[in-house]
Amino acid sequence: MDLVVLLVLSLSCILLLSLWRQRSGRGRLPPGPMPLPILGNILQIDAKNISKSLTNLSKVYGPVFTLYLGMKPTVVLHGYEAVKEALVDNGEEFAGRDSIPIFERCNKGLGKCVNDVLNRPEYNGKTWKEIRHFSLMSLRYLGMGKRSIEDRIQEEARCLVEECLTFNSECF
Repeated sequence: MDLVVLLVLSLSCILLLSLWRQRSGRGRLPPGPMPLPILGNILQIDAKNISKSLTNLSKVYGPVFTLYLGMKPTVVLHGYEAVKEALVDNGEEFAGRDSIPIFERCNKGLGKCVNDVLNRPEYNGKTWKEIRHFSLMSLRYLGMGKRSIEDRIQEEARCLVEECLTFNSECF
């Protein structure tokens, strides 16, 4: 009996703590429906007709509202005017990128790939533009958009063979 009471008390404390954490983080976010502690608003969205669910929520909360997908808050922009205002009129403020978990899982936190460099959340705004510009210039230097990289590789291989031939087979 004591074990059951302890288990119920522990579970209720965890749920209350979860609700409190979600409420404390909502102060800076647009209004939205009340999320469930761990599930968020998943049960309020019809998976077969997501657009209709979002339209119904926008009628209640306005064109900009917050949904919780699990424990993660997501700001939804519904309608042409809201999207235009956010992405065109205030483009610099909305230039940030979120991390993509599949890239983090594939890389295991090691190494860089093009998608990792272009989608890192800390590369926002000016820093992201500089890295993107540098990456594109480097790729252009390597031949992107001019000649195929295969021609470059063959040219470098020819130069290597010619250099090796000057040593009279000593480099092999």
